[in-house]
Amino acid sequence: MKISTRGRYSLRMMIDLAQHYNQEFIALKDISERQGISKKYLEQIVPFLNRSGLLITYRGHMGGYMLSKQPSQITIAEILLSSEGSLNPVACLDNEPNDCHRKAECLTIPIWEGLSEVILNYLSGITLQDILDNAQSTPEYYI
Repeated sequence: MKISTRGRYSLRMMIDLAQHYNQEFIALKDISERQGISKKYLEQIVPFLNRSGLLITYRGHMGGYMLSKQPSQITIAEILLSSEGSLNPVACLDNEPNDCHRKAECLTIPIWEGLSEVILNYLSGITLQDILDNAQSTPEYYI
């Protein structure tokens, strides 16, 4: 499984907003400059994060973006699910219920379901605040 550029940049954008959480709305231009991500690309990411309720947007003069919740309340899983759509290692797990024609005889489904559960649990256990806290020390994320 690979996280796309959209997923990685979404995470970087959200970390940047978390770093400036107690400030006013942050302009996309400022995030772009700090993160080295084109403003146009960030404009494509915003709708995914906005639809998931992770951002508050304010248009016009002094407008921009801010987190909809405290950094301690936003998990990495939420961010990546909003931008990636799925974190499942195989496509057949994306359907609920799994409608794969081979499901009854597939011996690998339990492996992929277990891996999917581990990924989701792991990423659900890390918040934006955890990332900020670990930036000041040696990062230690355990499975």
